Amino acid sequence: MENFTAYNPTMLHFGKNVTDKLGETASQYGKTALLIFGNGSVIENGYYDTIKNQLKKANIKIAEYSGIRPNPHIEDVDKASELCRKENVNLIVALGGGSVIDSAKAVSVCAPENLKVWDVVKGKSKPTKSLPLIAVLTLAATGTEMNPFAVVQNPETSEKIGFGGPLMYPKHSFLDPQFTYSVPKNYTAYGIVDLIAHSLENFFGYGHAPLSDRFVASIITEAMHYGPLLLSDLTNYDYRANILWQSTCALNGTTLHGRAGGDWGVHDLGHSLSVLFDTPHGATLSVAYIAWFKWLKTKDNKRLADLSKLLFNTENTDVLIEKFESFFKSIECPVRLAEVGIEIDKKQMIFDTFTKNNVTGTMYKMNEADRMFLLENMYSL
Repeated sequence: MENFTAYNPTMLHFGKNVTDKLGETASQYGKTALLIFGNGSVIENGYYDTIKNQLKKANIKIAEYSGIRPNPHIEDVDKASELCRKENVNLIVALGGGSVIDSAKAVSVCAPENLKVWDVVKGKSKPTKSLPLIAVLTLAATGTEMNPFAVVQNPETSEKIGFGGPLMYPKHSFLDPQFTYSVPKNYTAYGIVDLIAHSLENFFGYGHAPLSDRFVASIITEAMHYGPLLLSDLTNYDYRANILWQSTCALNGTTLHGRAGGDWGVHDLGHSLSVLFDTPHGATLSVAYIAWFKWLKTKDNKRLADLSKLLFNTENTDVLIEKFESFFKSIECPVRLAEVGIEIDKKQMIFDTFTKNNVTGTMYKMNEADRMFLLENMYSL
């Protein structure tokens, strides 16, 4: 087992109507808030009014930045940071899914010292302070509500990169499963894939951590149980609550303790697809993981067999691959690139982007031959 430090300062409020205390909580941190959110869905479904009224009741002045895109964009982060400085914002409230909260995290460390987010991502600037952040989650997927990481993309360089640090933990996160009722079936399914993928990335990191292995297996088993139930009954509170909590646990540190970091190679593959084609993140992962399992079988079949034993009580890794492919199909997530409209004529463009971005994992390194093997399996029938 590797050395580790267990630390998570985010206070999580989970359950029905927990946002009733948001204004009271926010007033402890500032009197001028940036309310940052995505498209019109949070307005249409009443979440915007609920949160705004909470802030107003607490006599908190509100500046707004809307229109955060599904794949977080550096332009939005820089513009929202500028708005924070203009309005003397001393608190950020993020209302939305992973893209909104990731963007808000980036704003929180860029605004105080007038930093450009891409400089922070690339290590040219190092934040030394941050604005306090309160997150209100509307999508079960990324786990960003209880960790210090964010992902942003730069379309000019065709890169989508994760970064983070202790300054980026939300102070508080409010998770009311009712706020996820409005998520459509396809994005609910993509979120289920995402939480499974986060668990897998940590499982395949460096280090022997059997208890963390079992945490991973439990999360995936629960997701495979509750996922299909939820997709057949999208407003079932119990199903929504279970998937939401699984999503948080998949990436709040629980599955990582005892390891020296996760692998993240599959996310690297997926990010390249998202930045090229604006493909939903979860859809890139269901495609990439099937191909990656087939590749890993040739590199470390023993570790793949460990996962198969925990999940399916067999060390036959072909069974594991078949089970995951069947599950992704059962929740109507793609397992080949053509299923998301990325035809074979885009193969060279994708490969060139993989190479340009040096797509790889931290535990399982990829060379050009490996990337081509993976890409071919993302297309194969």
